[in-house]
Amino acid sequence: MRMKSLPMAMQIALAGMLAGAAWGQQPARMSQPQIVNGQVETRAVAANLSNTVEQIEGQGARPLWIAYDVEEIAGERSACCGNYNNGENVACGTCQLETEHGNTMSDRHSGRTMSLERGGQLLVLLRVADKQVMKIRMASGDCTLDAGGLRVLWLTGVKGDESVGLLANYVRPEEIRRHGEHGLSEQALTAIAMHADAAADRAFASFVAATQPQGLRAKASFWLGAARGEKGLVLLKHMAKSDPSADVRTQVSFALYVSPEPSAVDEMIRMAHDDESAHVRGQALFWLAQKAGKKAEGAITGAIDNDPDTEVKKKAVFALSQMPKEEGVPKLIQVAQTNKNPEVRKQAMFWLGQSNDPRALEFFEKVLAQ
Repeated sequence: MRMKSLPMAMQIALAGMLAGAAWGQQPARMSQPQIVNGQVETRAVAANLSNTVEQIEGQGARPLWIAYDVEEIAGERSACCGNYNNGENVACGTCQLETEHGNTMSDRHSGRTMSLERGGQLLVLLRVADKQVMKIRMASGDCTLDAGGLRVLWLTGVKGDESVGLLANYVRPEEIRRHGEHGLSEQALTAIAMHADAAADRAFASFVAATQPQGLRAKASFWLGAARGEKGLVLLKHMAKSDPSADVRTQVSFALYVSPEPSAVDEMIRMAHDDESAHVRGQALFWLAQKAGKKAEGAITGAIDNDPDTEVKKKAVFALSQMPKEEGVPKLIQVAQTNKNPEVRKQAMFWLGQSNDPRALEFFEKVLAQ
């Protein structure tokens, strides 16, 4: 996957999608994670998870951590804390829970055989203070947790659907708009995305419903592509066709880009060709260029030839410049030579000049010699 010209925030987000789980049998539930620098107490879930957490919240104002494990959705990722300290990054390492760092989906260069079919165990961590959950963290099952001297309640018997239900209560659209990735709502949304339980798919279907605020729909669309696999792609395709906001559909085009599902490319091509918004068509073309491949190439050149909007044509020319040079440069030269639209030819010439490719230099020499 190429990341040329992507903003750093997007590069970080994409890097988080590129890791794996070890091959093996379906993981057994953990007896307890490795916890250091904390007072650990094991407690069985009473009645249900939400009631248990509510009871713990009401017991006092002193800060503590609630921790439990659920099955993590299969895929190429590792839910490290983003502040682990283990040298060569051969495992998740130690999560310093009391630091300011948030969750990070991180590469795990372990040298082991990777599997796309099985997930691992996901640790869900709730920091309680002043009788309410103030922070949500995640960690992979092989992480060591440094509790920063606080009490840790390790809950046993937690069901995946109950965890999703608990976390969904913290997904508040207004908070996502105000606080973004640093807020409790974004932390809960990310944690739900990592759950293997089918309840997570149902939760995301509710998050992207047209009746939800635009900010929540846009945020949720990313995780549909990044984590939810085929079922997430079904929801993204529906959003691409029916979401009333061009801004949200623009985010959907990016979510399709990060999706590992092969048919995501087909939907990006459809958006680039059919979306009513010129901006959305242009963004879909840009992300198609990052995917590259013959399908993408055909859609991009088709937009240059046939899209009625000159700005979309110019974005398609830019998309050619983002393709691997062996594919993009010859196409740019062809556009610069033959396209009937002077603005499009000018755009192709500009990006050829930025390419530093010998073929572009040869082309300019021929043009100047005429």
